[in-house]
Amino acid sequence: MENGEVGGTGVVSSVGMENGGEDVYSDKESDVSSADHLVVMVHGIVGRASDWKFGAELLVKMLPDKVFVHCSEKNMASLSLDGVDVMGERLVEEVLEVIKRKPSLRKISFVAHSVGGLVARYAIGILYRPWRSRTEEVLVDEDKEKLKGTVADLEPVNFITVATPHLGSRGNKQVPFLFGVPAFEKVAGLVIHLIFRRTGRHLFLNDFDGGKPPLLRRMVEDNIEYPFMSALRSFKRRVVYSNVGYDHIVGWRTSSIRRNSELPKWEDCVDEKYPHVVYEELCKACGAEKSGSMKEDYGLDKLEEELVNGLSRLSWDKVDVSFHKSKFKYAAHSLIQVKDGHMTSEGADVIQHMIDHFFF
Repeated sequence: MENGEVGGTGVVSSVGMENGGEDVYSDKESDVSSADHLVVMVHGIVGRASDWKFGAELLVKMLPDKVFVHCSEKNMASLSLDGVDVMGERLVEEVLEVIKRKPSLRKISFVAHSVGGLVARYAIGILYRPWRSRTEEVLVDEDKEKLKGTVADLEPVNFITVATPHLGSRGNKQVPFLFGVPAFEKVAGLVIHLIFRRTGRHLFLNDFDGGKPPLLRRMVEDNIEYPFMSALRSFKRRVVYSNVGYDHIVGWRTSSIRRNSELPKWEDCVDEKYPHVVYEELCKACGAEKSGSMKEDYGLDKLEEELVNGLSRLSWDKVDVSFHKSKFKYAAHSLIQVKDGHMTSEGADVIQHMIDHFFF
């Protein structure tokens, strides 16, 4: 299926692929040939490629000669319940298929919503390769950018997540619709697999396959499985967009990789151009020794603290969003992504913010 839509800089086309994904690009032939930056957009649980339709088309309209966008749907609907690892492996296959079709690609970025951010983190761990010299020895004294390696043999640029539960979903108020009631949260952890299967176990950190630590814990280090942290570190910029409230699926702490004591005070918008962006912060990387010595915070157990410590060893741009004045505020989890171009269009400024700060 193909369709075109006239944008401010030309015509945007989208093509449905056999695997269920969707490519979005400029219709101008010169732009198609010159776009060398692949942007992979990943949906959340029980999602589909069209969840990113608004964001993908706006990105291409504004940057027609720079980006080629692929909206993933290899893990559509019930397939998103198979576990973060299985979904990550499918995403790897999908990304490699796209690159095979577009040999002109030189750079790669990921934009992912909700659990899709965890899937993307798993996938880049598989796709990561350290730079090697002609003698196949790892470079140690040359350009630092080269030392960061590649993802799918492309230069990694942006890794952006939107309302992603990086610390899992089992902690105090990590799933807001449970109202922070310990009894509710405990019961949810025991029965979540009945609804969300392996993905639910991964999110609630109660998967202990073969005696291994939970998957999300293993994903905050380089280990015998994959170099997860080296893969994340290879990107020029890592960004988390988070709802400060009214997101009843993913809480503020887990999506912004913070402890309770680190949650900032926010006011109304910080820039009139982005009325729903209420706080921005560049968090520099903490060394292993510093992060490991931090005291446990109320609301985080030891396992969650390990996740915060691990992810905080990298720098993150943190963008906090609020829809508290919106009549659709209780749909914040969808608003922040503009999942529906009509009902959830209030989040368009968040997507605009993402594009305006996109690295190349």
